[in-house]
Amino acid sequence: MDIAFQPRAIGLENLPSSPDDAGNEATHPIFAKMPASVSFNKLRKRLLRQVRQAIEDFGMLKGQKRWLIGVSGGKDSYSLLALLMDLQWRGLLPVELVACNLDQGQPNFPKHVLPEYLTSIGVKHRIEYRDTYSIVKEKVPAGGTYCALCSRLRRGNLYRIAREEGCDALVLGHHREDILETFFMNFFHGGRLATMPAKLLNDEGDLMVMRPLAYAAEDDLAKFAAAMEFPIIPCDLCGTQDGLERNAMKAMLSDIERRMPGRKDTMLRALGHVNPSHLLDPKLFDFQSLFAEPKA
Repeated sequence: MDIAFQPRAIGLENLPSSPDDAGNEATHPIFAKMPASVSFNKLRKRLLRQVRQAIEDFGMLKGQKRWLIGVSGGKDSYSLLALLMDLQWRGLLPVELVACNLDQGQPNFPKHVLPEYLTSIGVKHRIEYRDTYSIVKEKVPAGGTYCALCSRLRRGNLYRIAREEGCDALVLGHHREDILETFFMNFFHGGRLATMPAKLLNDEGDLMVMRPLAYAAEDDLAKFAAAMEFPIIPCDLCGTQDGLERNAMKAMLSDIERRMPGRKDTMLRALGHVNPSHLLDPKLFDFQSLFAEPKA
């Protein structure tokens, strides 16, 4: 029987906190209206533990003082921001957080939602308008998918904003499923073994890109976001884009998980246990120098 993937344990039993007037564990004000159920408390602590573990495993706090958190209005980035704010409030994340939304000019984008929400939770934030939507519409042929070009333009602007805000890192809300889907996209379509790393130095060498939700399951984040009642902005503003390779990978992984529960955790664990001598890349392992000693 396979054991579900668990990062090396960092417990939450000794989280700095104080009880409220009712004797309950105190939490960041962002959790003021959270459900009081045992199941939600377990979910919240599991996600906090996974975020702390990713931060430790990948050395995300080394030399870091100020993080730019990309907030799109989706469940993942809202959850990331809430969890980081909670850890910061407990004294476990000694960095300054700046939330940022890049309004890319998609039609019918509800411009008021994020500024109002970010102000209400008391986080420093920046809303930036850049009409990359028009560029994507111009460059992508009719019937093509917008996501790749849209993502590149968004990332370039976020790098610029991070520099302008004096941030050391751009922090994104990619989770376990994003990492696995990217791996299989590269495997099936790119002919290489690669995925989204939890920590990456940008090409210019002046900013880190970090993904503290690397160990978190998408289903957990969806449940967390629903329970927290985040004001979700759906990612369908560009119109329906069927046939995306990522959607195919998502469906494949969901089918595997349905038939063999626990397989996603096993695959994620495999990405952290690479054996170069048992692959086929002579750049990673010196096969030329491998030979058997003749017996006397």
